[in-house]
Amino acid sequence: MRVFADAFFARRYGHRAVVLETIAAVPGMVGGTLQHLRALRRMESDHGWIHALLDEAENERMHLMTFIHIARPTRLERVLVVLAQGAFFNFFFLMYLISPKTAHRVAAYLEEEAVQSYTEYLARVDSGACANVPAPRIAIDYWKLMPDARLREVILAVRADEARHRDVNHAFADTLSPS
Repeated sequence: MRVFADAFFARRYGHRAVVLETIAAVPGMVGGTLQHLRALRRMESDHGWIHALLDEAENERMHLMTFIHIARPTRLERVLVVLAQGAFFNFFFLMYLISPKTAHRVAAYLEEEAVQSYTEYLARVDSGACANVPAPRIAIDYWKLMPDARLREVILAVRADEARHRDVNHAFADTLSPS
């Protein structure tokens, strides 16, 4: 997937973030929904998984809402979002049904790729190749950034979130692994 994203978006990191964040929200929503249904069927506790996964999905949605203000996606990118999200949702849903452990591991690896992408984006902002524009109000409010925060601080906050999502998904996969 990284090769496609690199080819299509080149160095347009804000636009890349818009499309990738719509896909990144899928694992948490799928996992949270399927864990919810599982807990209902078994009539037992989910041990906090549903809340953690749905929080992850909501956090990824906030990443998207932030980058929409920064990148202003084109009509083509909006169509790409619908197609990519639809394909990935169905793929991930089936994967989670077949093997939740594998699904969480894949989600963790995708989050690691996101950490890498945001590290590259940060380097481009630091080098001046990408403008360090003012942070949108939605980002300032959500991450409780300083009122004069810039894109650099937003990227740092988003990258930290992605690293947390990576760790949570690896922990869930480890929990599902036989000891």
